[in-house]
Amino acid sequence: MRALLVSDIHANLEALEAVLAAAPPHDVVWNLGDIVGYGANPNEVIDVSRRLGQIFVRGNHDRACSGLGGIEEFNPIAQRAARWTEAVLTGDHREWLRHLAAGPIAPDGPQVSCVHGSPLDEDEYLLTVRDAWPSLHDAQAHITFFGHTHVQGGFATNGDEWFRLAPRYSGSRGDAVEFELPLREGARYLLNPGSVGQPRDGDWRAAFALYDDAQRLLTWYRVPYDLREAQQRILNAGLPDRLASRLREGR
Repeated sequence: MRALLVSDIHANLEALEAVLAAAPPHDVVWNLGDIVGYGANPNEVIDVSRRLGQIFVRGNHDRACSGLGGIEEFNPIAQRAARWTEAVLTGDHREWLRHLAAGPIAPDGPQVSCVHGSPLDEDEYLLTVRDAWPSLHDAQAHITFFGHTHVQGGFATNGDEWFRLAPRYSGSRGDAVEFELPLREGARYLLNPGSVGQPRDGDWRAAFALYDDAQRLLTWYRVPYDLREAQQRILNAGLPDRLASRLREGR
């Protein structure tokens, strides 16, 4: 089974289309949340996402933009974007977001789990080994896929040592690239495919991953997309300029 892993699309239609065009053959799509928020095409991105599959984890922006609460915890720019998104969502899409499951969910048996923030808290940011230790220590699943941080990479432990993982790409920042991570028997992993629509690891390209359970292999990918069009849509929608400029920065 080969699972395409996407997370934090954030209503960036151009980035999502580029990911789907570049994605290798796969059997299922696992979406780790934050389908909407920040970007200018929430309805179109939901339409595409719903056609791709049925495995979704609720993100904090999905929750806030559908009126379920949490918007008061956002910074002012994120609050403006969330209120705009809630206003432009169709009724059907708003209801669909409200019924997304909070993680963890097990899409393929108990050995694999999908969450948005962490297995312990859907809103937790796992940015350091210290952050990840409780989740890795207590995890029932051997592999947990998470998003929320917009940073491609992850963490692992063999029970004695704890590791931070990150892809190492070669080539220019305008190329499509990939990096393979063999998964070891007996180790436990927290793995982030990165953000499709708003990366924050210094690389502007859309991020995603592919998990192959038969080969015990995770492959991280970065692909360029029509950045200027995504930025222009944000500006045309009257959303904060910062949401457009940060796409180029990857921050």
